[in-house]
Amino acid sequence: MNTLSYRTQTPKADQITKEWLLVDAENEVVGRLATKVASLLRGKYKTNFSPHVDCGDNIIIINAEKIRFTGAKLNDKEYIHYSGYPGGQKKATPREVLKKRPEYILEEAIRGMLPKNRLGAELFRNLRVFTGSEHDHEAQKPRKINIHEIK
Repeated sequence: MNTLSYRTQTPKADQITKEWLLVDAENEVVGRLATKVASLLRGKYKTNFSPHVDCGDNIIIINAEKIRFTGAKLNDKEYIHYSGYPGGQKKATPREVLKKRPEYILEEAIRGMLPKNRLGAELFRNLRVFTGSEHDHEAQKPRKINIHEIK
């Protein structure tokens, strides 16, 4: 039988190139920004993407306090966490969370879009979110990208 054999190529550790990317979150909608960043963290835009390997990039997000919600989500959406004790359930709206810890909103939105396994936890460690325009990763020389150019 004279047929071609196409084998699935899995990227090896030396074939994976990780970059440092800088994303400005000013005036960006939370969910739309989170989907693009989650795709960059996974590496889905790369030609050697493999779903079981960390082949994504390191992402730095600045100006996390300047994100925006559409509709009435700023007051209606709830972030719920539970301490484990009876009566230990706590709720907070995005307006309250933005005052205390604005980077939490983006972190939770992006974490929810990553795989729920060890790979997702490893990918999430490649994300850094900062309030303000300053960050402490200048030594990595991150490349600033326009999030609207990514499909």
